[in-house]
Amino acid sequence: MQNSEKRRRVKSAFEWADAVVSAVVIVVLLFTFLFRTIGVEGSSMVPTLANGDRLIVSHLFYEPEPGDVVVIVQPDSDTPAIIKRVIAVAGQTVDINFGFGTVTVDGKTLEEDYISEPTYMKRDVDFPVTVPEGCVFVMGDNRNRSLDSRDSSIGMVDQRYILGKAIFRLFPFDTIGLIQ
Repeated sequence: MQNSEKRRRVKSAFEWADAVVSAVVIVVLLFTFLFRTIGVEGSSMVPTLANGDRLIVSHLFYEPEPGDVVVIVQPDSDTPAIIKRVIAVAGQTVDINFGFGTVTVDGKTLEEDYISEPTYMKRDVDFPVTVPEGCVFVMGDNRNRSLDSRDSSIGMVDQRYILGKAIFRLFPFDTIGLIQ
């Protein structure tokens, strides 16, 4: 009776180990091919995102759309990935009235309830601009404290440098949820 009890316990332990290993492999595969986690650095996306937030980013079959919050790598820079909002995609024309603080895309003023304040900060890009093929125009939600496509150091972002769309905030726990 003791031998059968030992075999049952050993079998149970192997089943648990198998389940744990399978779960770990599935999580690793998901976060390798479907999702990534990224930390927010800086305040350019306040009030939507804050310094220290942890995000889940999806990149599988992703095609940028206006309004998406995206993570961008800068291949010729020592700075980490940046997080911005897509304002316009290829073929769209962006104009900014810095006196009124409004952004227009293809002649329509954007309803931007996600920004911290109107867009008064001008950089070195002259407007209006048309987004070239294969690129996007991005801006931070904290418009007057964001380095984005209004500055030639960022400029139009080649879509190949977009790691993916930020879809979910993991941390801090009091703000956990989908990214709007």
